[in-house]
Amino acid sequence: MGGAPAASAGGRCERPPLLPRVAASQGGGMLGKGVVGGGGGTKAPKPSFVSYVRPEEIHTNEKEITEKEVTLHLLPGEQLLCEANTVLKCVQEDSCQRGIYGRLVCTDFKIAFLGDDESTLENDETQFKNKVIGENDITLHCVDQIYGVFDEKKKALFGQLKKYPEKLIIHCKDLRVFHFCLRYTKEEEVKRIVSGIIHHTQSPKLLKRLFLFSYAAAAQNSTAADPKNHTVMFDTLKDWCWELERTKGNVKFKAVSINEGYRVCERLPAYFVVPTPLPEEDVSRFQGHGIPIWCWSCHNGCALLKMSALPKEQDDGILQVQKNFLDGIYKTIHRPPYEIVKTEDLSSNFLSLQEIQTAYSKFKQLFLIDNSTEFWDTDIKWFSLLESSSWLDIIRRCLKKAIEIAECLEAQNVNILLLEENASDLCCLISSLVQVMMDPHCRTRFGFQSLVQKEWIMGGHCFLDRCNHLRQSDKEEVPVFLLFLDCVWQLLHQHPPAFEFTETYLTVLSDSLYIPIFSTFFFNSPHQKDGNVGRESQDTQSKPLNLLTVWDWSVQFEPKAQTLLRNPLYVEKPKLDKGQRKGTHCKHQRQLSLPLTQSKSSPKRGFFREETDHLIKNLLGKRISKLINSSEELQDSFREFYDSWHSKPASYHGLLLPHIEGPEIKVWAQRYLRWIPEAQILGGGRVATTNKLLEMMEEVQCLQEKIEEKHHSQEALQAEATSLLRNSVRLSSLFPFALLQRHSSKPVLPTSGWKALGDEEDLARREDEFVDLGDV
Repeated sequence: MGGAPAASAGGRCERPPLLPRVAASQGGGMLGKGVVGGGGGTKAPKPSFVSYVRPEEIHTNEKEITEKEVTLHLLPGEQLLCEANTVLKCVQEDSCQRGIYGRLVCTDFKIAFLGDDESTLENDETQFKNKVIGENDITLHCVDQIYGVFDEKKKALFGQLKKYPEKLIIHCKDLRVFHFCLRYTKEEEVKRIVSGIIHHTQSPKLLKRLFLFSYAAAAQNSTAADPKNHTVMFDTLKDWCWELERTKGNVKFKAVSINEGYRVCERLPAYFVVPTPLPEEDVSRFQGHGIPIWCWSCHNGCALLKMSALPKEQDDGILQVQKNFLDGIYKTIHRPPYEIVKTEDLSSNFLSLQEIQTAYSKFKQLFLIDNSTEFWDTDIKWFSLLESSSWLDIIRRCLKKAIEIAECLEAQNVNILLLEENASDLCCLISSLVQVMMDPHCRTRFGFQSLVQKEWIMGGHCFLDRCNHLRQSDKEEVPVFLLFLDCVWQLLHQHPPAFEFTETYLTVLSDSLYIPIFSTFFFNSPHQKDGNVGRESQDTQSKPLNLLTVWDWSVQFEPKAQTLLRNPLYVEKPKLDKGQRKGTHCKHQRQLSLPLTQSKSSPKRGFFREETDHLIKNLLGKRISKLINSSEELQDSFREFYDSWHSKPASYHGLLLPHIEGPEIKVWAQRYLRWIPEAQILGGGRVATTNKLLEMMEEVQCLQEKIEEKHHSQEALQAEATSLLRNSVRLSSLFPFALLQRHSSKPVLPTSGWKALGDEEDLARREDEFVDLGDV
């Protein structure tokens, strides 16, 4: 019954000090067995039974913690900054002190918890594992907010602390929530770890101090480009010429190298495309402002262009010069062969960055859940909270704007010029969405990655500022790229066979925004990247740093895990005639709709009608059906174009339009709900549907093999994806980010207003029916 082992820096999972608990005895009962009870008027004796049991062991059937060495794995160039032993990583359930004891460390790359998590070891072969970021790792850039608990009160932590919390809560930008109990940690270690985490996650940083450079310098000899990565990087003139030729835009446009060395404009890439008649000297006139830059060409010859606005001037003379310059530009692009050009001013007639920032700040709070009690307490408010965030409405407005532009290009044969102050935020968003809708190449994995490189990386989107990687200005932090991924997910969710990649691909891409070993999302412009890479070499005679790109997925995932990024339902370009192609439309995808209040769709089409239970209908279906039934009338030409397309079977290798009526815009469940166990559907959700489809496809492939006696590489990959699903002991809708998480101690549904759904035993019985492990 002695005390706990001394804390060691070697990283062992250790017991906290054993706390005496005095159990009150009444009249010499069982616990007061050794105490003689007094008689008559004598006072009851003081309790004398002392139980050396930790408070946590009262609430859990905890196995005896074994002494086990836990190793901290460091990346090349990564350094340990501070650590604390005897930290309890808590389960997020009703503020219980249940969880895993271990060591909490902070490096210059991540916060990591090292504990003896046996469940993780058991699922080692089946979980979707990231080789760079572990389940209990948080990169410093992924930390959103830090809270401390003082006397059961939660308080945001900033700067220097006078008092240190007994519990640390970390909210992450990927919407994970971590609880660390520090009650049994030495006071000096608490001070070091809390101060260290606050300082290294919230203090302003210099660009040259990012871990990106330390890693690149240390891993210089061990990193090599993936030979299978065919993403076009658009960092050479040849890449732009290739894209012009692919889209047949080389007749009216030309690639220019006037900005080589960034001698004209640091905001623009070294190479880009402009209208052929445009004199190159005009590009340098206002440092690239006021120049129509080519984005993409439609099959009918119309083009999508973008332009950054000229600087605002007060001087009348300068204003006249600017006006004359713009008149000359417009005359150049209005004459044959360009004909009609329509201007879309996104700075004044569309969303503002402030609207996007405010909406997402409200929206993300719906998923940063501290415990089960908070989840169910806010459940009744879901409708109003989701509607007041306006995030889904912003997605709808972005999709609607992209459809309007597609209609101009496709139906009206009109060139479109997108105008924005710097052409690096909303221009990137809308131009990319239009290309995803109109160009099937952009719906392949390498095509999509090339699109991001062209429109976002080379387009000068300020990832460093918009993701606030340097923690220098919260006002600049706006999730424009995440909004784009959410819009693409809406398209993918409505038309899965049209995309070569999966929603899991989009989810891990959003996570990669905060992993500072990839250069893709950590600079504001190509000039900033090229300038800093050359200067960061410690040896002036050494070669420039070879920074990794996020597109090399082998850095993060093993080949087996990468199969989950590839869509086995993707429809290759059909070789059948028009009459046969009509029958290939997958009708089941259009059944994945929310219950509608006012819509032309059949009321029989429910959200995940056959794949989910009442819980997920409550979370995503019934609530959202009341949202965003837009009252604004679409233009007649737009409505005709929109209705005409949706009245015909979708062509997965042509124009692709989303449904944008109210409840058709949905919550991206995988990204936003994956860390909330209460939201999971055991044996249900999209993964259950995919699993059944893969089984059917595998049977068809086996029959084809018997007939043709051939084995194709793609079939082998699909078989791997099927086995990855079947190897899971019990599938959940949170797959592949979680196989099976704990049940909440709360009822499956709130007790009020849901009597028609049956009692808990009936819900449990129907839940088990979803998971028949006989075939898995």
